[in-house]
Amino acid sequence: MRIAIAHDYLTQRGGAERVVLVMAKAFPDATIYTTLYDPDGTYPEFAEREIVTSPLNKVGFLRQRHRYALPLLPWAAGTLRIDADVVVVSTSGWAHGFPTSGHRVVYCYSPARWLYLTASYLGGPWWRSPTGWMLGVLRPFLLRWDRRRALKAHESGPYLAISRVVEKRIQQAYGFESKVVPAPHSASAAAPQAPVTDLEDWAPGGYHLLVSRLLPYKNVTAAVEAFRTLPGQRLVVVGRGPLWDQLKANLPPNVRMLQGLTDAQLAWVYAHCTLLVAPSFEDFGLTPLEAGVYGKPTLALRGGGYLDTIAEGRTGEFFEEPTAAAIAAAVIANAGKTWDPDAITAHVETFSERHFIAELQAQVAQLAGD
Repeated sequence: MRIAIAHDYLTQRGGAERVVLVMAKAFPDATIYTTLYDPDGTYPEFAEREIVTSPLNKVGFLRQRHRYALPLLPWAAGTLRIDADVVVVSTSGWAHGFPTSGHRVVYCYSPARWLYLTASYLGGPWWRSPTGWMLGVLRPFLLRWDRRRALKAHESGPYLAISRVVEKRIQQAYGFESKVVPAPHSASAAAPQAPVTDLEDWAPGGYHLLVSRLLPYKNVTAAVEAFRTLPGQRLVVVGRGPLWDQLKANLPPNVRMLQGLTDAQLAWVYAHCTLLVAPSFEDFGLTPLEAGVYGKPTLALRGGGYLDTIAEGRTGEFFEEPTAAAIAAAVIANAGKTWDPDAITAHVETFSERHFIAELQAQVAQLAGD
């Protein structure tokens, strides 16, 4: 069979892009189709694959600022006509709308956040930001576009949800059922590690770690404020995004921020932390799995995908609200707690690439049999 892979845009280093790399392992001959591709902004492994982009990719500014491309992305998605028997789609908004002559297996991280969870995505009411005003104008058109493409994609093959919370969102947004297939983690305790100079003085005593894009709904600001009240504890924030300058300008001395780390450096950061802090409401809970590879537990917001990836009391604990007070209380309550690293790594193994690849290949094989 001719198999292709489709993804919204390859402009970031995030969990969704890591999943696409695993899809590429499952189907090593598949061409990858995407609206925008920034080799410097995403994982270097994509340079080894054949990648087809939309005409929008010729605009360098949009490759680095894909959110500004929003009004043009429906058109860009329509230009990516894929001639394949099966397209394995990785999406949270656009790739399920790429036209194809074959069937689709859609792997959905969430129905588009900016359409169905607008206030959460923006960090407040839409009228408080220029992006929100643009969404307010475009929303009726984008809703029609998104729902029609989702229904058409579902007619040609199965819809897979990354977590139980996303399974519910798909039902609410599109009105059809989906199957939950947890995302894989790509971390390995045997992976190369490269020390991060800015943290070598903290590594011996350990530190709490937060790995996230710096967006309002990720609640990174609340975590930083929590540690402002905990001078005896340390926090390292790894990530990039629109809030970088704002956070960096007012950091307490016990919080450090890093961005642009290599995989080897990120592995070192995970290996030397004592505990992961995960304060956002996620579609999936990937970072607890990445930390768990090294036997590290997680303190997470009770909700979203973390309910799927954290075994309470065994691999982590939950706090109830994404507030500085709740996060600080959780850090204090778990200070000095003894965890079983072997139990944590055993749990993480159930989310391995091997399991994920087998499920994807089975879905494609089923379409071939039909």
